[in-house]
Amino acid sequence: MQQTKPQDAVSNNVSEPSVHVSNSGGVRVITITRPHKRNAIDRPTALALAAAFDEFDADDSASIAILTGAGGYFSAGADLASVAAGDVPVIEGRGFAGITRRTPVKPVIAAVEGYAYAGGFELALACDLIVASSTASFALPEVKRGLIAAGGGLLRLPDRMPYHIAMELALLGEPITAARLAELGLINRLTAPGKALDTALELAGKIQLNGPVAMKTAKRIISESRYAATEARFAAQEEIVSPLRSGPEAREGALAFVERRDPAWVIAAHATRAPEAP
Repeated sequence: MQQTKPQDAVSNNVSEPSVHVSNSGGVRVITITRPHKRNAIDRPTALALAAAFDEFDADDSASIAILTGAGGYFSAGADLASVAAGDVPVIEGRGFAGITRRTPVKPVIAAVEGYAYAGGFELALACDLIVASSTASFALPEVKRGLIAAGGGLLRLPDRMPYHIAMELALLGEPITAARLAELGLINRLTAPGKALDTALELAGKIQLNGPVAMKTAKRIISESRYAATEARFAAQEEIVSPLRSGPEAREGALAFVERRDPAWVIAAHATRAPEAP
């Protein structure tokens, strides 16, 4: 299938477009284009992604989308330099990057090369299928920076893999390989390096031959039947996470990342206490 020239998904809040949109038949390809930041998400990028997926859902000519990243990276999650400056890429009611809490209506495939860390992992989990290169790696390293994986990672992983593996990822914050995730059933297709997007396009091409209304309906039934309480769980999580997001530990973790040093947790630990779960 022949791809058209990418078009920038522009929001009024985006000074330099960081999301490109292209079409390949009925397949919409949405690409995060901040490779100099390992495709980390700042607020303008979150707004651009939300706009691109809203346009995709509203466009009858596109029945399935692929989310990917430029430059050999999927996404390293939130841009911590922006977070340290108080610019959080979370959109109210929609979650991190504008899509992790309220996902698109139509099917979406994640095509992953390189890092899918933190919010990048959560972006992949918000998609309906995952295609990943054999050299891709995934992680929820938020705890290393005094942050919480509040973009759905802590909610979705226990539903999709064994409890103890999900807890290991959440508490250690260490990377896990795409091959291991494929063994655990989290990845649909494992590809040679550099072939994730090509394989995702092939998979999308087969899926789009099916009825578009039937596909949307199938996704809705599976999503709503399996995750009927997802919105309630996000709301309950927000009550726990909200005080921590702007707390001293989160600020110290983000600042330490920007300053390339180890976080001084002993300072932050005396300034705040983790809230009790409801």
